[in-house]
Amino acid sequence: NRQLSLIARLYVYVAKWTVAYQIQVLAIDLSHALHVTGLPHYHTDPFDRLLIAQADVEAMTLVSADRKFASYSISLLW
Repeated sequence: NRQLSLIARLYVYVAKWTVAYQIQVLAIDLSHALHVTGLPHYHTDPFDRLLIAQADVEAMTLVSADRKFASYSISLLW
């Protein structure tokens, strides 16, 4: 079991790299949670289903190597 070792606190890294790479953090909102209930059950992991719902609701591209994601009608990269 490996752990991530950081010199600084995690929030310092997140703050630095979200600015450096112009990453926009997408919050989970009610529309995302409700959209999960209408998704087909190709994928059973609840968090992954939430990512799929977010990508669908927000018309965004989801970046993942998980092959189960390709079963959904979302824009997928990787």
